[in-house]
Amino acid sequence: QVQLVESGGGLVQPGGSLRLSCGASGNSESSKGMGWYRQAPGKQRELVAAITHGGRINYADTVKGRFTISRDNAKNTVYLQMSGLKPEDTADYYCTSVDDYGMLYWGKGTLVTVSS
Repeated sequence: QVQLVESGGGLVQPGGSLRLSCGASGNSESSKGMGWYRQAPGKQRELVAAITHGGRINYADTVKGRFTISRDNAKNTVYLQMSGLKPEDTADYYCTSVDDYGMLYWGKGTLVTVSS
């Protein structure tokens, strides 16, 4: 199985930047893709960005142009560089990984708060 650990969340002012990291351990060599979801209070969890093993990327329309997802396959790590942050970006951010069998793994989440 895969274990995912996120880091980098915290409090940032509107317009600021923050970089999230997620390290994968275990059977991560079988991962087909990794990504980030977020869930704000009172809202459904939504996909923020995803990246396949080969580097194909999808972004939510709400973050396109502001967020950048990347991965280092050698380090089994995925990153989310966030800039131009807005209060509506405030949410718990969750790292995900999908293995060769379609099993979805989740990290415990890291809180991002955008407020002045």
